[in-house]
Amino acid sequence: MESLDYIEEIHGDNPDAAIIWLHGLGADGYDFKPMVKQLNLHSDLSIHFVFPHAPVQPVTINQGMSMNAWYDILELSLEAEEDETGINASMHAIESLIQSKFPHIDSSRIILAGFSQGGALTLHTLLHGSVAIGGVIALSTYLPLRFTAPEAKKNRVVGHNIFMAHGTDDDVLPIDIGGLARGILLTLGAKLVWHAYPMAHQLCNEQILDIRSWIIKQLAR
Repeated sequence: MESLDYIEEIHGDNPDAAIIWLHGLGADGYDFKPMVKQLNLHSDLSIHFVFPHAPVQPVTINQGMSMNAWYDILELSLEAEEDETGINASMHAIESLIQSKFPHIDSSRIILAGFSQGGALTLHTLLHGSVAIGGVIALSTYLPLRFTAPEAKKNRVVGHNIFMAHGTDDDVLPIDIGGLARGILLTLGAKLVWHAYPMAHQLCNEQILDIRSWIIKQLAR
C-alpha cells in the first residue's frame, strides 16, 4: 500500500502529543475533522491531529462498489472470512504514517482513534502492530481477526489505556459485538474504559464529552 493521504489540524502551540483519527467505511478524513473544535480542549493542551484517508477500493458487502475502505468486508457476520491481507496492509500504512510524522513525539503521547471500521483497525494495530502508541479510542466497532488476539504480546496491551464506546441501538454493528471485543481485551490485561449510549451507529454529545475527559486525563502533564 502506498503512503496515505491525510488532512491535519494543530491545536495549541508546539504540539507534544498526537492523535491519528481513522474514519469509517465509505467516509474520509474530513469526517472527523470537526471533532477538534467539538472537543473544546484547553488551549494549553497542544495536540497534532491527523485524519488519514483510507485508500479507495472495491468493497464486497457493498456490491463491489469502490469507496474509501481500510480493508474489504465480505459480509457482516462474526463467522465471516476476513480480509487479513488488507487489514495488515492498512495497519502497516498507519504505522508508517506515525513513524514518519511523529518521530519527535513520545510514544506514550500518541493516541490512535477510530470509528467503526477505523476503530477496528486501531484495536488490531494495538494488538499486532510494531510501533508503540500510548492509547486507543475505539468507537462503535469490533475486534477484527479476533481469533489471533491471544497471539498478541501482552506488553502490547497491558498498561495501555483504551476508551471504547458503543450505541445500544446500533443496527450496523450491534453492541454485543463491541462487548465481545471488550471482553477479549480485558482478558489480555487491557486498562479499558467502556461507555454505552442510547444511540445508533453514530456519535452523541455525551460521548464527545467523555472522550474529551479521557484525552485530557491521558495527556495531562
